[in-house]
Amino acid sequence: MFLIPAIDLVAGQCVRLSAGDFARQTTYAADPLAVAQRFEQLGARRLHLVDLDGARAREPRQLAVLERLARHTSLHIDFGGGVQSTAAAEQVFGAGAAQLTAGSIAVREPALVGEWLARFGADKIIIGADFKDGYVAVGAWTEQSARPVQAFIADYLAAGATTFVCTDVRKDGLLQGPSLAAYQQLRAALPAARLIASGGVTTLADLAALRGVGMAGAIIGKALYEGTITDEELAAELRR
Repeated sequence: MFLIPAIDLVAGQCVRLSAGDFARQTTYAADPLAVAQRFEQLGARRLHLVDLDGARAREPRQLAVLERLARHTSLHIDFGGGVQSTAAAEQVFGAGAAQLTAGSIAVREPALVGEWLARFGADKIIIGADFKDGYVAVGAWTEQSARPVQAFIADYLAAGATTFVCTDVRKDGLLQGPSLAAYQQLRAALPAARLIASGGVTTLADLAALRGVGMAGAIIGKALYEGTITDEELAAELRR
């Protein structure tokens, strides 16, 4: 199981939201490069980079930060937030992202994201399956669709996608543990999908539980900033 530290960006700074609420924002660091380099020094090979400004604006706003991190680290960066057009996708890859996470656009314009899968390859496009109460959430998590997350993932598997970041919006940033029951259900129903857990990871026990479920990866955010998973613990886990 891949362990993927996360950096969420607002105005170029590292922040975390609670349950996707922009009114409940905590700023942890002014320099995202320093944070990314810290993760790399601990042994991380991947980074989940989210442009929260872009998610609200529906266009990337943090490409300069992406480019800086890609230039000054060797991290495999997946970038999400505001990528709503092929031109924006090309900008993201041009700025150094190894993968792109298609979130709201995957719900609103499946034909376009299908074109991206064909154009860039399934290994370059991650589908963001953000959900709340079992239904897909969109618009920087401010809107809940009528689409069940399981059906959403199944349709994209049929369209050629392979990898999905599954974020329970109600868990994200709250340090209350991941949605194991939801992940177990998705894994049982869709064994061919590579599912990456996001939201709620708080302790090493959470990581062990996600491994037990068979998740392909786990994104770790607030736990690293609040120290519920220490640098030493992360480094040991990354060496597994």
